[in-house]
Amino acid sequence: MTSQVSSPAEQADEAVLGELGEQRKPAGTKDVRRLDRVIIRFAGDSGDGMQLTGDRFTSETASFGNDLST
Repeated sequence: MTSQVSSPAEQADEAVLGELGEQRKPAGTKDVRRLDRVIIRFAGDSGDGMQLTGDRFTSETASFGNDLST
């Protein structure tokens, strides 16, 4: 026999979900939405690695076939 121990916050979440007729998703699952446009801004001071961050982000984004402008 197994038992589940949940925190008061988890119990409250379950109560709300039950009232709405929704079910909790298994751990690790995420909703996926397609977006036509996304703006991501990086900000930092000199020495924070902003140039490296921008370079790596650009490379990764392009490798997935996304259009990118800077």
